[in-house]
Order: sequence, then C-alpha cells, then structure tokens
Amino acid sequence: MEFMLCRRTMTLLLIATMTLLVAGVTGGTKHEDRLFNLEKLEMFVEDLPHMPTIHGFHVINGILKPKSLKIGMFFKKWKFHRDLPATPVFAYGTSKRTATVPGPTIEAAYGVDTYVTWQNHLPSSHILPWDPTISPAIPKHGGIPTVVHLHGGINEPTSDGNADSWFTAGFNETGPKWTKTTTHYVNKQQPGNMWYHDHALGLTRVNLLAGLLGAYILRHRSIESPLRLPSGREFDRTLIVFDRGFRRDGSIYMNATGNNPQIHPQWQPEYFGDAIIVNGKAWPRLTVQRRKYRFRIINASNARFFRFFFSNGLHFIVVGTDSAYLAKPVRTKAITLAPSEIVDIVVDFSKSTTKTAILANNAPYPYPSGDPVTEENSKVMKFIINDESVYDTSTIPNKLIQHPPADVSTSVRTRYIAMFEYEFNGEPTHLYINGLPYNAPVREFPKIGTSEVWEVINLTEDNHPLHIHLGLFKVLEQTALVDIDEFKKCMTKKLDAVKCQISKYARGNKTAVTAHEQGWKNVFKMMPGHVTKILVRFSYIHSNESYFFDATQKPGYVYHCHILDHEDNMMMRPFEMVK
Repeated sequence: MEFMLCRRTMTLLLIATMTLLVAGVTGGTKHEDRLFNLEKLEMFVEDLPHMPTIHGFHVINGILKPKSLKIGMFFKKWKFHRDLPATPVFAYGTSKRTATVPGPTIEAAYGVDTYVTWQNHLPSSHILPWDPTISPAIPKHGGIPTVVHLHGGINEPTSDGNADSWFTAGFNETGPKWTKTTTHYVNKQQPGNMWYHDHALGLTRVNLLAGLLGAYILRHRSIESPLRLPSGREFDRTLIVFDRGFRRDGSIYMNATGNNPQIHPQWQPEYFGDAIIVNGKAWPRLTVQRRKYRFRIINASNARFFRFFFSNGLHFIVVGTDSAYLAKPVRTKAITLAPSEIVDIVVDFSKSTTKTAILANNAPYPYPSGDPVTEENSKVMKFIINDESVYDTSTIPNKLIQHPPADVSTSVRTRYIAMFEYEFNGEPTHLYINGLPYNAPVREFPKIGTSEVWEVINLTEDNHPLHIHLGLFKVLEQTALVDIDEFKKCMTKKLDAVKCQISKYARGNKTAVTAHEQGWKNVFKMMPGHVTKILVRFSYIHSNESYFFDATQKPGYVYHCHILDHEDNMMMRPFEMVK
C-alpha cells in the first residue's frame, strides 16, 4: 500500500501545476481573503419559498398518461438573502428565467412513465475551483460535464445517471458510458421521496455546490390518500437544506487550496459553509397555523450532517425515511440526517406552548467528532405560530404502509464492504472501498430478485453515509470493532475481512438502530470503528417482484459514500446485476 501511495503521489505531482491553473481560472485563491461576514445577515427575514412544481404525467380525460419533459441546466444569478449580493449559480429549470436553486420539484404518479431530456446549457468553464488530480471527467473540447442521478429511483442502468455517462452543452461531448439523451423513470416502485442531482465523475461536489439539485416525489394516491396525512400546497412542504459560504461579492466560497496541496492542490476532504439554506433562502421563516404540517426534509449538503430539533421541544412524528414509508409513525425530539438522507415528518403546531419555534441543529462537523456548531450554522429556519386554533382534518394513523418483511434467512450471500482513508503527512489523500478505486474492475455481481447481507466495515474516523443505487436495505445491527488498529493493519495488507478474522474483532458494544431508521433505506450512516450489518434487497420492496426493466444492462450501478468530497475522490465502486 505504501508503494501504491508513492506511485499515486508521483503521478499526481506531475499535474499539480495544471490544478493551480484551473483554480486560478475558476476564481480560487484571489478572493479567499474577502469572505462575507455572515453576522451581517439578519436571520428569519425572508419567507420560505415554494419551489416550482412540474408534473411528470399528463391528465387526459381524467386518466394519467406518460409525459416527456425537457429540463435544462442554466448559469444565472440567485438571491440567497436580501442583504447578500446575487450569487452566480447553476440552476435547473424549463428555462433560464424560471430556473431555481433548488430546481423544480418533479411530482410523478405511480405506474405512469416520466421521460426527461436533461439539457446542458452551462458555460465553457466552471464557477468553482475543481481538481483534476482526483480523476474527474475532463472533456477534450471544453465545457462542464453533467449527468443527472435520481437518488432513490429504481430505474434501468442507462437512466440511473452513471458518473461516466456525462455530457457537455448540446451533447457536444459525452463520457465513455453515455448511452442516450432521454432518461426513462418507470415510477413503479413504492411511493416516497427522492431527489435528483448531478453525478458527473469527480465533479459532483462542485456541480451540487453550484446548485444542481432538486426534489422528486412519487405519489400513489390509492395507497396514500387513506392515510389522511397533511396534504395540499400549504400543509405538505418539501424542505431542501444545505450549507454554503459566500464571498463579499455574493459568489459561493470554496477553498481553492487543498489540505494536502503537494498531492491535491485543491481537493479538501469536506466542504462546510456557515450559512444554512432552506429552499434557496438563508435562514427563512414560515408562518404556520396551529395544526399538523408535513415536511419532507432532504439534506442536500456536501458533507454537513444535521441533528435537527425544535427550540421549544416540539416532537417530530416520522412517517418515512429516504424513499419509503415506515410501517408505523415514530415520535422523536431529534433527528440526525446525513448528507443525502431524507426524512418525512409531521409536526403538530397545535401542541406548541410558544408563538415561535426555531428548527435548530447541533451536529458537530465533520461528524461525529468535529467542531461544535456556531451561532450561524446552529439555526436552520423559524416557524411563526398563529395564535388562533383551526379545524384540522388531517390525521396521524397508527399504521402507515406495510411492506413485505425483510427476512435474513433469504439472503443468498454475505459481502464485506470495507471503508479506507489514506493519508500523507497526516492529511487525507484519497478514500477507497475495499482498497480499490472507482475505476478498478467490477467485483460485485448481485442477482436480480435476491437479498444479500452486507457487512460494512468503517476503518476511518468519519461517519460515512453509504448510498446504494437500485437496491434498498434494512439496517440489522451496528457492532463496535475491538483492537481496531490490529485489524486495520491486517485489512490494509490483505484487503480480506475473512482472512483477517473479522469475527475476532467485531465483538464490541452494539448500538441499537434508531426506531425511525428501522424501515427501508437507501442511505445509512456508517459509524466509525464499527461493522454495520445491512440486508440489501434487489427487487421491489412493496411487492418483492422483479424489475420492469433489464437491470443487467451496461453501465450498471454504483454504491458510494455520499459525502461528496469523498465520493469524488474514489470512495465509490461499481456493481453489475445478473440474472
């Protein structure tokens, strides 16, 4: 491994000069001493925006029919706060004028196909510094590579947004695994919440930071309507939360100097900004009635975890996580949400003993053992609660949606997924899964219609949110490793959990899976120094049926850490489905 690192270091040093040039061209170091003082921004002065809604279906004579959409990516300016200069961003929309950050919310209907032609209208150079030493997509003729992944979507490989399926403006240049201009979302999975975002190789962190993200909701009226949860534009709101830093001119701040600049002149292991943005506004406010509201909360941050709680002690009633409903509601006073995780909650403001409530955050960054929150990043948004009582017909049922049970005895095999972080001079250089970079040959070939046990071994000091494309999973147990240094030494050498006798080390304290995280997930927080056992299902969880498409197609699927700075620096691996 030392030889591998030295060889990698020598190679990367050869293109360090190129990176410094890129950082300078894209607005890197020259403005880093001109950060905007966020203390000058008054919190809770702007209303929470409604993002535009696009329906992924036609209604013809009362019948839902498939629909084709054209959604573009545009360079424009966006006002994150009334007192902050307009910010250059990349935004999704049906036109440059209507494009927003986050992008429009796509609402799809169960069983009705949605086709989207994602169109790249971006300029030739990026608005943020990017690092060519982490093997990003680099077109030969200029332009910004993009590709859209529907996070949580169960779709054919050619519509999954593979990192190598990128394209530049006008499809002038395409990646090595690009297949077609129009993606097909079959919408035949369980109802729930998803989000779409850029997924271009090595550029995901900068493309999302620039604004390329939005919500996607799959509704199944006949199943969901009887639940009588809060509904309608006013009482059912999507909250897309992320953090950003800004320069005095309003532009997004991203450090253009790497933590290990002799290897990666620009890359840093995590991006954090102190301004907390909800639906495109910094620390917004929402006036609510004394009744129940539904909030679909998406953590779209690059690396920041949130531990949400209400300043006045109100409860969250969790009805779903990621892209699936729970079997029954779970009441809790705090929710920890990793990057890319989704939580679907109901809040009953009639229970409030105060006229206002702050949605707050106290998660350290990096999570779980980093810096404590500050005044700025500890506040998310403010709820102003009307005095008068109102009639509320919505309910919180005792039972939600029951999916077929997850049976470990049906597992056809066990896989070991080990997370590594490598250092040089005490600073991270890259992160691998099973000791392999993203572009190493495929080693995982799950069978369609089966379940597998994955034992995820986190040998790092960070919590890594693992996201699996296509498959959903249930978390079975979390076990601390003992004598971890000894085990890590063996794993670094042999890259084989069985040969390193994992059972000898995975016998520490067990941490119970939080009640609201015991449902079906597509992302989960892998605790540092632990083995997390999950049961992955490669079929529809609501029916146990096989997929309505050929999942064996190229380019296959991936699984990865959803801290974007880690994902972009090789903490991602491909897998291919077989029959």
